Amino acid sequence: MHPGLVGGIIGSVIGVAGGVFGTYFSIRNTNGPLERAFMVKCVVVTWIAVAVFLGVLLILPVVYRIYLWIPYGVLLLWSMIKLNRKQAEIRQQEEMQRRPESS
Repeated sequence: MHPGLVGGIIGSVIGVAGGVFGTYFSIRNTNGPLERAFMVKCVVVTWIAVAVFLGVLLILPVVYRIYLWIPYGVLLLWSMIKLNRKQAEIRQQEEMQRRPESS
């Protein structure tokens, strides 16, 4: 077997395993039902977005592939910031609901 093919297969398996591992613990480490539901939605959208990105990356001619990384990087950074803020808001909201009201 060609070493490049073996490396590609091994790298892909490690990448997908890392994604599954991250997905599992992102959902597992939530603190409440609203946060968990939000995280599940985020995970589904992220897996679809990455699959579409990789599909487009494979379809595009080699010369244009570099240009696809620019919006990917910008959208990745923007979505990480936005979704982390939203998760913190949900976590705070659920914490306030859990606290007993003081008289």
